[in-house]
Amino acid sequence: MSVNQEYESESLFSDNTLKTTDPEFAEFFGNFVDDEVRHEPGANHPELDEPTRWMAILAALLGCQGHEAFALMAPKALDAGLTPIQLKEIVYQATAYLGFGRVLPFLGIANHVLADLGVSLPLEGQSTTTPETRAAAGEQSQIDIFGEHMRGFAQSGPEETRHINKWLADNCFGDYYTRGGLDTRQREMITLCFLAAQGGCEPQLTAHAAANLRVGNEKAFLIAVVSQCMPYLGYPRTLNAIRCINEAAAQAA
Repeated sequence: MSVNQEYESESLFSDNTLKTTDPEFAEFFGNFVDDEVRHEPGANHPELDEPTRWMAILAALLGCQGHEAFALMAPKALDAGLTPIQLKEIVYQATAYLGFGRVLPFLGIANHVLADLGVSLPLEGQSTTTPETRAAAGEQSQIDIFGEHMRGFAQSGPEETRHINKWLADNCFGDYYTRGGLDTRQREMITLCFLAAQGGCEPQLTAHAAANLRVGNEKAFLIAVVSQCMPYLGYPRTLNAIRCINEAAAQAA
Protein backbone atom coordinates (compact mmCIF):
# COMPACT_ATOMS: atom_id res chain seq x y z
CA MET A 1 0.00 0.00 0.00
CA SER A 2 1.38 3.40 -0.92
CA VAL A 3 0.72 6.43 1.21
CA ASN A 4 -0.03 9.94 0.03
CA GLN A 5 2.91 12.21 -0.66
CA GLU A 6 2.04 14.43 2.30
CA TYR A 7 2.94 11.58 4.68
CA GLU A 8 6.22 10.59 3.02
CA SER A 9 9.34 11.65 4.86
CA GLU A 10 12.69 10.26 5.92
CA SER A 11 12.49 12.25 9.14
CA LEU A 12 10.47 11.61 12.26
CA PHE A 13 9.06 15.14 12.00
CA SER A 14 7.27 14.99 8.66
CA ASP A 15 5.31 18.21 9.06
CA ASN A 16 8.43 20.28 9.81
CA THR A 17 6.67 22.20 12.61
CA LEU A 18 9.19 21.26 15.27
CA LYS A 19 12.03 21.74 12.81
CA THR A 20 10.91 25.37 12.61
CA THR A 21 9.98 26.09 16.22
CA ASP A 22 12.37 23.74 18.04
CA PRO A 23 15.14 22.86 15.59
CA GLU A 24 17.66 21.66 18.16
CA PHE A 25 15.18 19.31 19.80
CA ALA A 26 13.96 18.04 16.43
CA GLU A 27 17.53 17.28 15.41
CA PHE A 28 18.77 15.45 18.51
CA PHE A 29 15.54 13.59 19.23
CA GLY A 30 15.04 12.68 15.58
CA ASN A 31 18.63 11.42 15.32
CA PHE A 32 18.22 9.41 18.51
CA VAL A 33 15.01 7.71 17.34
CA ASP A 34 15.78 7.29 13.64
CA ASP A 35 19.43 6.32 13.99
CA GLU A 36 20.64 5.28 17.42
CA VAL A 37 17.56 3.43 18.71
CA ARG A 38 16.49 1.98 15.37
CA HIS A 39 19.93 0.63 14.52
CA GLU A 40 21.23 -0.38 17.94
CA PRO A 41 22.06 -4.13 17.64
CA GLY A 42 21.26 -4.71 21.30
CA ALA A 43 17.84 -3.10 20.91
CA ASN A 44 16.76 -5.21 17.95
CA HIS A 45 15.76 -8.81 17.29
CA PRO A 46 15.40 -10.88 14.10
CA GLU A 47 11.62 -11.13 14.58
CA LEU A 48 11.21 -7.40 15.12
CA ASP A 49 10.52 -6.48 11.50
CA GLU A 50 9.19 -3.07 10.55
CA PRO A 51 5.44 -3.83 10.81
CA THR A 52 5.98 -5.52 14.18
CA ARG A 53 8.09 -2.63 15.43
CA TRP A 54 5.37 -0.17 14.43
CA MET A 55 2.68 -2.28 16.12
CA ALA A 56 4.62 -1.96 19.36
CA ILE A 57 5.18 1.78 18.98
CA LEU A 58 1.52 2.52 18.19
CA ALA A 59 0.39 0.38 21.13
CA ALA A 60 2.80 2.27 23.39
CA LEU A 61 1.46 5.61 22.15
CA LEU A 62 -2.08 4.45 22.93
CA GLY A 63 -0.98 3.43 26.40
CA CYS A 64 0.71 6.76 27.18
CA GLN A 65 -2.07 8.78 25.51
CA GLY A 66 0.19 10.23 22.85
CA HIS A 67 -2.52 11.52 20.52
CA GLU A 68 -0.42 13.85 18.39
CA ALA A 69 2.44 11.36 18.16
CA PHE A 70 -0.01 8.60 17.16
CA ALA A 71 -1.35 10.79 14.37
CA LEU A 72 2.22 11.41 13.21
CA MET A 73 3.29 7.76 13.42
CA ALA A 74 0.24 5.92 12.05
CA PRO A 75 0.88 6.90 8.39
CA LYS A 76 4.54 5.90 8.78
CA ALA A 77 3.44 2.54 10.17
CA LEU A 78 1.15 1.96 7.21
CA ASP A 79 3.90 2.95 4.81
CA ALA A 80 6.19 0.42 6.54
CA GLY A 81 3.79 -2.45 5.90
CA LEU A 82 1.25 -2.36 8.70
CA THR A 83 -2.19 -3.06 7.25
CA PRO A 84 -5.28 -0.92 7.90
CA ILE A 85 -6.90 -3.91 9.63
CA GLN A 86 -3.90 -4.32 11.92
CA LEU A 87 -4.01 -0.61 12.76
CA LYS A 88 -7.68 -0.84 13.68
CA GLU A 89 -7.20 -4.05 15.68
CA ILE A 90 -4.49 -2.41 17.80
CA VAL A 91 -6.89 0.42 18.64
CA TYR A 92 -9.83 -1.91 19.27
CA GLN A 93 -7.88 -4.16 21.65
CA ALA A 94 -6.61 -1.18 23.61
CA THR A 95 -10.17 -0.66 24.87
CA ALA A 96 -9.88 -3.70 27.14
CA TYR A 97 -6.73 -2.31 28.78
CA LEU A 98 -7.18 1.47 28.65
CA GLY A 99 -10.95 1.92 28.64
CA PHE A 100 -13.24 3.43 26.04
CA GLY A 101 -12.75 7.00 27.27
CA ARG A 102 -9.04 6.92 26.54
CA VAL A 103 -9.30 4.95 23.30
CA LEU A 104 -12.08 6.84 21.50
CA PRO A 105 -9.82 9.74 20.38
CA PHE A 106 -7.40 7.25 18.82
CA LEU A 107 -10.21 5.58 16.89
CA GLY A 108 -11.01 8.98 15.40
CA ILE A 109 -7.35 9.57 14.55
CA ALA A 110 -7.06 6.14 12.88
CA ASN A 111 -10.21 6.75 10.86
CA HIS A 112 -8.96 10.17 9.76
CA VAL A 113 -5.57 8.78 8.69
CA LEU A 114 -7.16 5.93 6.75
CA ALA A 115 -9.68 8.21 5.08
CA ASP A 116 -6.88 10.58 4.03
CA LEU A 117 -5.11 7.63 2.45
CA GLY A 118 -8.21 6.69 0.48
CA VAL A 119 -9.03 3.58 2.50
CA SER A 120 -12.74 2.79 2.39
CA LEU A 121 -14.42 2.42 5.77
CA PRO A 122 -15.66 0.33 7.44
CA LEU A 123 -12.99 -2.31 6.95
CA GLU A 124 -13.76 -5.98 6.51
CA GLY A 125 -15.15 -7.49 9.73
CA GLN A 126 -12.77 -9.59 11.82
CA SER A 127 -15.09 -11.13 14.42
CA THR A 128 -14.94 -14.94 14.70
CA THR A 129 -17.48 -15.38 17.51
CA THR A 130 -21.18 -14.90 18.13
CA PRO A 131 -22.96 -13.79 21.31
CA GLU A 132 -23.51 -17.49 22.00
CA THR A 133 -19.88 -18.59 21.47
CA ARG A 134 -17.82 -15.67 22.80
CA ALA A 135 -17.65 -16.89 26.41
CA ALA A 136 -16.39 -20.37 25.53
CA ALA A 137 -14.01 -18.99 22.91
CA GLY A 138 -12.68 -16.43 25.38
CA GLU A 139 -12.07 -19.06 28.04
CA GLN A 140 -10.22 -21.22 25.52
CA SER A 141 -8.10 -18.23 24.57
CA GLN A 142 -7.24 -17.68 28.25
CA ILE A 143 -6.28 -21.34 28.59
CA ASP A 144 -4.14 -21.24 25.46
CA ILE A 145 -2.32 -18.11 26.64
CA PHE A 146 -2.04 -18.57 30.41
CA GLY A 147 -2.48 -22.29 30.96
CA GLU A 148 -4.97 -24.92 32.06
CA HIS A 149 -5.51 -23.23 35.45
CA MET A 150 -7.68 -20.65 33.63
CA ARG A 151 -10.37 -23.24 32.94
CA GLY A 152 -13.38 -22.22 35.01
CA PHE A 153 -11.82 -18.88 35.96
CA ALA A 154 -14.95 -17.02 34.84
CA GLN A 155 -16.95 -18.73 37.58
CA SER A 156 -14.30 -18.36 40.29
CA GLY A 157 -13.52 -15.84 42.99
CA PRO A 158 -15.62 -13.94 45.53
CA GLU A 159 -19.25 -13.60 44.54
CA GLU A 160 -19.21 -9.80 44.62
CA THR A 161 -16.45 -9.61 41.99
CA ARG A 162 -17.10 -12.80 40.03
CA HIS A 163 -18.70 -10.80 37.23
CA ILE A 164 -15.31 -9.19 36.51
CA ASN A 165 -13.79 -12.62 35.93
CA LYS A 166 -16.70 -13.42 33.62
CA TRP A 167 -16.14 -10.20 31.70
CA LEU A 168 -12.43 -10.95 31.37
CA ALA A 169 -13.32 -14.25 29.69
CA ASP A 170 -16.16 -13.23 27.41
CA ASN A 171 -15.24 -9.60 26.71
CA CYS A 172 -11.47 -9.09 27.06
CA PHE A 173 -10.59 -12.44 25.51
CA GLY A 174 -13.82 -13.52 23.80
CA ASP A 175 -14.51 -10.22 22.04
CA TYR A 176 -10.94 -9.12 21.28
CA TYR A 177 -8.38 -11.93 21.30
CA THR A 178 -10.51 -14.14 19.05
CA ARG A 179 -10.67 -11.56 16.26
CA GLY A 180 -8.73 -11.82 13.01
CA GLY A 181 -6.13 -9.33 11.84
CA LEU A 182 -3.58 -10.09 14.56
CA ASP A 183 -2.40 -13.45 15.83
CA THR A 184 -2.04 -14.41 19.50
CA ARG A 185 1.64 -13.51 19.70
CA GLN A 186 0.98 -10.08 18.24
CA ARG A 187 -1.95 -9.49 20.57
CA GLU A 188 0.10 -10.40 23.62
CA MET A 189 2.94 -8.17 22.45
CA ILE A 190 0.71 -5.11 22.08
CA THR A 191 -0.91 -5.85 25.44
CA LEU A 192 2.55 -5.73 27.01
CA CYS A 193 3.03 -2.32 25.37
CA PHE A 194 -0.35 -1.01 26.56
CA LEU A 195 0.46 -1.99 30.14
CA ALA A 196 4.07 -0.77 30.10
CA ALA A 197 3.08 2.60 28.67
CA GLN A 198 0.28 3.49 31.07
CA GLY A 199 2.27 2.57 34.20
CA GLY A 200 0.89 1.46 37.55
CA CYS A 201 -0.02 -1.95 36.13
CA GLU A 202 3.11 -3.87 37.11
CA PRO A 203 1.30 -6.99 38.43
CA GLN A 204 -0.63 -7.26 35.17
CA LEU A 205 2.50 -6.38 33.20
CA THR A 206 4.43 -9.22 34.83
CA ALA A 207 1.54 -11.62 34.16
CA HIS A 208 1.40 -10.65 30.51
CA ALA A 209 5.18 -10.82 30.19
CA ALA A 210 4.82 -14.43 31.34
CA ALA A 211 1.98 -14.93 28.86
CA ASN A 212 4.18 -13.55 26.09
CA LEU A 213 6.88 -16.05 26.97
CA ARG A 214 4.32 -18.83 27.01
CA VAL A 215 3.03 -18.07 23.49
CA GLY A 216 6.52 -17.82 22.00
CA ASN A 217 7.64 -14.19 22.43
CA GLU A 218 11.02 -14.86 24.02
CA LYS A 219 12.71 -12.59 26.55
CA ALA A 220 15.17 -11.08 24.06
CA PHE A 221 12.31 -10.21 21.72
CA LEU A 222 10.32 -8.53 24.51
CA ILE A 223 13.31 -6.48 25.60
CA ALA A 224 13.82 -5.42 21.97
CA VAL A 225 10.16 -4.39 21.76
CA VAL A 226 10.39 -2.31 24.93
CA SER A 227 13.68 -0.81 23.76
CA GLN A 228 12.11 0.41 20.51
CA CYS A 229 9.25 1.94 22.51
CA MET A 230 11.58 3.68 24.99
CA PRO A 231 11.65 7.09 23.25
CA TYR A 232 7.87 7.24 23.59
CA LEU A 233 7.65 5.78 27.13
CA GLY A 234 10.58 7.45 28.86
CA TYR A 235 13.21 5.69 30.93
CA PRO A 236 11.27 5.00 34.18
CA ARG A 237 8.45 3.04 32.54
CA THR A 238 10.91 1.32 30.21
CA LEU A 239 13.00 0.14 33.16
CA ASN A 240 9.84 -0.96 35.01
CA ALA A 241 8.82 -3.02 31.98
CA ILE A 242 12.25 -4.66 31.73
CA ARG A 243 12.11 -5.52 35.43
CA CYS A 244 8.72 -7.18 34.93
CA ILE A 245 10.00 -9.12 31.92
CA ASN A 246 13.02 -10.30 33.93
CA GLU A 247 10.76 -11.37 36.80
CA ALA A 248 8.51 -13.33 34.45
CA ALA A 249 11.50 -14.99 32.80
CA ALA A 250 12.99 -15.94 36.17
CA GLN A 251 9.68 -17.49 37.27
CA ALA A 252 9.46 -19.44 34.01
CA ALA A 253 13.00 -20.81 34.27
